[in-house]
Amino acid sequence: MNAEEQTRQLTAYFSQFITDHKKEFIERVLNYRTRYITVVLEDIYQSQNASAVVRTCECMGLQNIHIIETNSQWSTNKQVLKGSNKWLDIIRYRQKDANNAAECFHALKAQGYRIAATDPSPDGVAIGEIPLDQPLAIVMGNERHGTSPFALDNADLKVHIPMVGFTESLNISVSAAICMNSIVSRLHQTDLPWNLKQEEKDHLRLEWYKKVVRRSELLEREYLRSIQ
Repeated sequence: MNAEEQTRQLTAYFSQFITDHKKEFIERVLNYRTRYITVVLEDIYQSQNASAVVRTCECMGLQNIHIIETNSQWSTNKQVLKGSNKWLDIIRYRQKDANNAAECFHALKAQGYRIAATDPSPDGVAIGEIPLDQPLAIVMGNERHGTSPFALDNADLKVHIPMVGFTESLNISVSAAICMNSIVSRLHQTDLPWNLKQEEKDHLRLEWYKKVVRRSELLEREYLRSIQ
């Protein structure tokens, strides 16, 4: 049995344990999921901020989040997350004595992403005008120093949220919410290929079915033994 056939069979098997309402809900979420837009969190050290951004990304339909951990270890706050992280793919870059930002940027560019580093200076592109003609990764720096010099120097462009007050910057979780709402709303109005491919949907559907079925690991082992 190849991987594609196994996915189909396991999905059908787990389907019997899930209500029609829940399955319909999962399909609606899948139809709005995207990897066309992703967020990169660079050395975020406050767990509530990291968790709030993850929760925002999940609510807005992003599937992947990239975490750079060169100077600060990523941590989360369960009360803020509200379980949002279990529906996402979180890719962490945390090698000791390595340029984890460089590793992250290399991986993203290899996948065709344009990298946009957030920065409060007005010489960048306003968030509402950022081009969407190719996949986009938004880099958000940490709470104290903002986006790193490496990120600013190696990003394809800088992006800012226009503001008219005295304060120069927003909290990172608020910034992420504004950026994602602006970008995703625009993206949904385009004909760009932002939806997941069918094979990606099939894989995620099975993974999500497993998350909503109790003792799914045990059930999967027993089912696979039964069809061998």
